[in-house]
Amino acid sequence: MSNPPQTDRDIELLLSTPTRGATEAVQGLPGDFMVLGVGGKMGTTTAVMLRRALDAAGRHDAVVTGVSRFSRPEARAELEGLGVRTLSCDLADAAQVAALPAAANVLYLAGQKFGTDNAPGLTWIQNTYVPALVAQRFHESRIVVFSTGCVYPFMPVTGPGASEREPIAFLGEYASTCVGRERVFSHFAAELGTKQLMYRLNYAVELRYGVLVDIALKVARGEAVDVTMGWLNCIWQGDACVRAIQCLTHAANPPKLLNITGPEKLSIRALAEEFGRRLDRTPVLTGTEAPTAWLADASESLRLFGPPETTVARMMDLISAHVRAEGRLLGKPTHFESRSGKF
Repeated sequence: MSNPPQTDRDIELLLSTPTRGATEAVQGLPGDFMVLGVGGKMGTTTAVMLRRALDAAGRHDAVVTGVSRFSRPEARAELEGLGVRTLSCDLADAAQVAALPAAANVLYLAGQKFGTDNAPGLTWIQNTYVPALVAQRFHESRIVVFSTGCVYPFMPVTGPGASEREPIAFLGEYASTCVGRERVFSHFAAELGTKQLMYRLNYAVELRYGVLVDIALKVARGEAVDVTMGWLNCIWQGDACVRAIQCLTHAANPPKLLNITGPEKLSIRALAEEFGRRLDRTPVLTGTEAPTAWLADASESLRLFGPPETTVARMMDLISAHVRAEGRLLGKPTHFESRSGKF
């Protein structure tokens, strides 16, 4: 196996490599593209992949705009260097949102998760008030709204997980605001005729962040891995971004609901043991698997897009090598083991 990339730029170039599916999607989507919340964990990858897919499709004149507050100026320079036009905007400021240029295709990745327990009011603003502003400003656009599998209740681990037909639930403040985000966007879709897709993502993984990184680090450091939340779904971030781009072609009114994750139901115990073999460590396990977990059935997105290109084994190989090399991390634990809904 070749050595994994180490620099942030090389990691982004790996993650943002467009697939044939991404290139074919942008060929059939007229107009420009905008990524709202481009400064987040997936925003950069999505914007750069869009740019690369458009170039591969010969659509060099189509503009990709990344919108963020850009608290890190170097992040803005990196995006510009990769062909993404950037605009600084506080999406909670109605005047600033109203001044944003039009775009036919919008991917909405803005929102807040971590810190919700300490600042619930801010999370409600970011996850419900901001969507109201965006939904009205871009009512003529196709919009893919990033959501989460946390809108579902815990599901029996013996089953396939929650399908899009499963009624949504409210477990904790964060999940409640995510349901609110979907409701706000759906309200304006009904009122204004906007085509939307609710992109319910379950655990994107890359080298610096994600549930597999959390488990690998605990194993490498000799820390206990709690297996009470015994099972999970995940998907490579690059594959998740490909699907986000493809989802623009499935935006509909009423909004389409779509679960985005990998096809496998993964045992946390088995993942810890496998990382132990890869990292020459004996995992420390604690707890007993509960009969339920946050699990999603992605059979509809698999039907539409096929299986993800990056396998779980490949993800584990890359992450193990990155951890061994003491590669840079984002330092944001996912809290995948939480069963309280607090983040």
